[in-house]
Amino acid sequence: MNPNEQQQQNQLQIELSEEMAEGVYANLVIITHSNSEFVLDFINVMPGAPKAKVKSRIVVTPQHAKRLMKALAENVKKFEQVNGVIKDVEPMSLPMTFGGPTAQA
Repeated sequence: MNPNEQQQQNQLQIELSEEMAEGVYANLVIITHSNSEFVLDFINVMPGAPKAKVKSRIVVTPQHAKRLMKALAENVKKFEQVNGVIKDVEPMSLPMTFGGPTAQA
């Protein structure tokens, strides 16, 4: 088997349903962790609304969390090279009392 055939055989085919392709908007992420997993809760906070719902929860291993951090940093770097520096906004001052470890956004 030549290298090209082996590479084609080892490719992962990823399916994306129409519903999933629409995506879910989130403007806040709450990240908590234990010794075995990271939990990312994606939330859409509306101005003036007293409540906000978690729109999606993603649970990953610590190793995947680190890979995600590196991939996101690399993509932000590439984005800024093309589009200019992303302005950092002031941190949100929401009460972060969800009963878990201290959250980071």
